[in-house]
Amino acid sequence: MLSYALARAALVGSALCVLAAPLAVAASDSELAEIRNEINKVREAYQTRIEALEKRLNDAEAKAQSAQKTAAQAEAAAVGVQSRRSQNSGNPAISLILQGTYANFSEDPETRSIAGFVPGGGEFFPGSRGFSLAESELNIAASVDPYFRGLFTAALTPEDEIEIEEAWIQSLSLGAGFTAKAGRFFSGIGYLNEIHQHAFDFVDFPLAYQAFLGGNYSDDGVQLRWLAPTDLFIEVGTEAGRGRAFPASDRNKNGAASGAVFVHVGDDLGISHSYRAGLSYLHTAPRERSFDDTDSLGNPVVNAFRGNSRLWLADLVYKYAPDGNAQVKNFKLQGEYFWRHESGELGFDDSAGSAQFGALRDAYAARQSGWYVQGVYQFMPRWRAGVRYDRLDSGNAVIGLVQNGAVPGDNFPLLVTGKNPQRASAMLDFSPSEFSRLRLQYARDESRPDGVTDDQIILQYIMSLGAHGAHRF
Repeated sequence: MLSYALARAALVGSALCVLAAPLAVAASDSELAEIRNEINKVREAYQTRIEALEKRLNDAEAKAQSAQKTAAQAEAAAVGVQSRRSQNSGNPAISLILQGTYANFSEDPETRSIAGFVPGGGEFFPGSRGFSLAESELNIAASVDPYFRGLFTAALTPEDEIEIEEAWIQSLSLGAGFTAKAGRFFSGIGYLNEIHQHAFDFVDFPLAYQAFLGGNYSDDGVQLRWLAPTDLFIEVGTEAGRGRAFPASDRNKNGAASGAVFVHVGDDLGISHSYRAGLSYLHTAPRERSFDDTDSLGNPVVNAFRGNSRLWLADLVYKYAPDGNAQVKNFKLQGEYFWRHESGELGFDDSAGSAQFGALRDAYAARQSGWYVQGVYQFMPRWRAGVRYDRLDSGNAVIGLVQNGAVPGDNFPLLVTGKNPQRASAMLDFSPSEFSRLRLQYARDESRPDGVTDDQIILQYIMSLGAHGAHRF
């Protein structure tokens, strides 16, 4: 009986084991599914957290860049304030610029003029053949008080004449981005106009500046600028002046005789790139703006224009410095376009010469344009190379005295139209330090009325003595 009971129990146990096996397998699958679900949940949770952390990281980096930019602006402002304070410490910043050239021209520079353009009466660089002392500048700048600063620049010309290039005062605390300037100053039109000649990348002015402005355009008057409170550089300015310089003419009148407006926009494009673009307009109303010419027989003639002169300018400057470091290598591309419309009356007087026609006057109108583009590359520290191309369009002048048959057209050789003066230049300069520069320049000038090509080779030195402020962008 006992063995029978044991056998029965063993049989029952075996049966239970057989029945329990599928149940154990079923429990493992459920557990695995549960584990997989937990893993998926954890994975999703971690993915969500990683995305949140990445977003926080991006936001933090953006804030850090913004903070760095703000810090850089604050540092620049602090440097400016410190500079003004140092200038206001009873010791004004005084500097002297010394320049000289050795020039070899294939044509006589004393007979130089630009085909189709009325001479501006300004400085037609480069100067004389051989060795010559170029323009020297004396600069004095200081803060007057917490409200004003002033600057004085006198130029000593190679002809031993002293010219006051700039003498102005400027406000420091108008607020809301406004600054005001009064006195004699280089106009804010264009790009190159506000830069002194010693800071040019080439020895001389572009042809367009010589033809339309006679060099830097400066006037006695007032200027108001507004700098927008934005990350993007936006500057708007307006000027009213006496109209003392070409293309205007000094007039004995109350009020303003010239006016200008300009807009400049600029920004950084990443770390390595930056630009500035601008549009400008200058209006003058010259009276008896005279210039010497010759008639068809070579006798002296005095011509004079009176009327309105309207000049539009567009400028663009692009700079490249790898990783923002311009000390080793950098590149600068610069160009400006000029368009002018003059209308009024043109006087013709050969009384001092042949007296064949006497003093006559009739209508005059002309639309003319010009441009230049240049690129300068610093390929290693202290060494730069650059090229420039200039081109003008003398347009089609309407001379009433010629149209009505009073004076034959060949009596206006300087106003001959249909010409496209041009010039190509290349330069190489070496700067032993930030205070000295040596330059070699070659130019092939095809701007003369007689069409003769002038090959120009110029050696130049520029030395700066004393404290001299930084130049504009």
